[in-house]
Amino acid sequence: MSLLDQIYSPLDLRRLREDQLEELCQEIRTRIIEVVSQNGGHLASSLGVVDLTVALHYIFQSPVDPIIWDVGNQAYAHKLITGRRERFSTLRKSGGLSGFTRRAECEHDCFGAGHASTSISGALGIAEAKLLKGEKGKVVAVIGDGGMTGGLAFEALNHAGSLERNLVVVLNDNEMFISPKVGAMSKWLSHKLSSSTFNMLRRRIKGALNNYPRFGETTLHWMRRAVESTKALFTPGILFEGLNFQYVGPVDGHDINALLAIFQNVKSLDGPVLVHVRTKKGKGYARAEKEPSRFHGIGPFSIKTGEPIKSVKVGPPSYTSVFSKALLEQGDTNEKVVAITAAMPDGTGLSAFGQKYPDRFFDVGIAEGHAVTFGAGLACEGLRPVVAIYSTFLQRSYDMLHHDVCLQNLPVTFALDRAGIVGDDGPTHHGLFDLSYLATLPNMTIMAPADENELVNMLQTALSLPGPAAIRYPRGAAIGVKLDPEPGVLALGKSRVVRTPQTKPQVLILTVGPLLYSALRAAEILTERDISATVVDARFVKPLDVDLIVELAKVAGHVLTIEENVLAGGFGQAVAACLQANRVQVPMISLGVPDQFVPHGDPVVLRRELGLDTGGIVKAVLELVARSEASEQSA
Repeated sequence: MSLLDQIYSPLDLRRLREDQLEELCQEIRTRIIEVVSQNGGHLASSLGVVDLTVALHYIFQSPVDPIIWDVGNQAYAHKLITGRRERFSTLRKSGGLSGFTRRAECEHDCFGAGHASTSISGALGIAEAKLLKGEKGKVVAVIGDGGMTGGLAFEALNHAGSLERNLVVVLNDNEMFISPKVGAMSKWLSHKLSSSTFNMLRRRIKGALNNYPRFGETTLHWMRRAVESTKALFTPGILFEGLNFQYVGPVDGHDINALLAIFQNVKSLDGPVLVHVRTKKGKGYARAEKEPSRFHGIGPFSIKTGEPIKSVKVGPPSYTSVFSKALLEQGDTNEKVVAITAAMPDGTGLSAFGQKYPDRFFDVGIAEGHAVTFGAGLACEGLRPVVAIYSTFLQRSYDMLHHDVCLQNLPVTFALDRAGIVGDDGPTHHGLFDLSYLATLPNMTIMAPADENELVNMLQTALSLPGPAAIRYPRGAAIGVKLDPEPGVLALGKSRVVRTPQTKPQVLILTVGPLLYSALRAAEILTERDISATVVDARFVKPLDVDLIVELAKVAGHVLTIEENVLAGGFGQAVAACLQANRVQVPMISLGVPDQFVPHGDPVVLRRELGLDTGGIVKAVLELVARSEASEQSA
């Protein structure tokens, strides 16, 4: 039996000898590679923290010593160690383990995480709560160097340093190069300065000096400055020392013995400590080490070749690639166009623009709020910034959208990728709220393309507007329609009637986004049941095409709206308000996402369960018409 197969909890891990841990780490990496190669997932980041994870669970006692993972996609080894080994094959599958930490899944997932830069704030809150309740235990936050670029992380560090709580922050650094000489000196200093002997001496001196208040505090101050200055000569930790953290590192994140020694020492320290750990993304799988970006989030692949298992079929390009090409063409013809990403140049399709126009491309790191306000500043000087960002990540920038962009009516274009259901990444990544939170903002124009041709035209439209605009489009392959020879500017707020029945319509179907094509298929099925439908591609969620909606609703007598967004504050409610304001009283049903978080799973299955597929649309129309007929008969 392998070592990993003997582990059902962290307690079983701590029963192993230290000389067995390196073998265990290799087994964990093998298991992660096997499962991710079948299910897809976040491979490179998870492989990079295996040794770190094992060392943390070996020294600290989760959940008494809570371990909080930033983002959560690096927690695969954590899941294997904390009682979920036998279910690990269900990772990211419908009804299986989440690809991120999730409190409802396991007591060792002390804080749910899907977005970056939150771990230190959450960990500090947990540490403060444990103090108020009189509970013992250290609290550990593991954050990547990317997550540390977020402003929230530094807000938390500043607060933690002022409170001086027993918080351990582990900075997982897989980007910065540390020279061998500096690394060796840092390793020696870190071990000595984190040792129990050194810190016992420091506490004793502090206690003795406190007995002499006239000069005790001054002496302590200069002692701290001396220690900090010595460490700063050899380490990059002066910033953290300035925030009142004891800095330890850099430490080789793949030297299990060094990690154990450091964490054992750190466990006995008082106050906030930051441990700087150097790791390599993809560690243990050569292809992931060589191409960590490609193996960050990946679908099923061949372990032998590293290539996707599913053969690449000739078909429509992805919405992301269509946007990428369209933006590049805009950049070719308009030198005022600039592109901004928050650490996702590949995922948002901006890499090509950045390679061709490096002076007009900005990657601000995991700092979405800054990306928005930075774009606002560029717009103030006459440029046309395009902020390409995942729908769910833009939620972090709501105040900046409100105050810095919309209030000033600045022409910033937001390209919202991954809008709607995204699948295996689950509730932290589904882009199901953007129509609602954007619609509340004055001056914001909101567009949703039904296909790739509309996406190209909407980008052209957005860049022609005098104020802010957002274009939301889904993950994955586009429809496959032919593109116009040249992009055109759409008439602001005007919808498109896509299907007009030969007979008087009985229902008006209003759609936003690619669900138009499901609605068209549903309309054909309804014809076979003697129900005629007009189908409209709304295109604009704000402003609405009020005149067209009112006119067609009066003729049809029944209205069905369809959106891949939460119903609360979404497209359907905007249509209902429009009809009410114009005194049009017709039976109406809105299809969308109810007041709940949608779990991870196959997007096709999730849409079917939510009634957002062809069958669900047919069912809703039949219900709408039957309800109306029953009401008329009872009257």
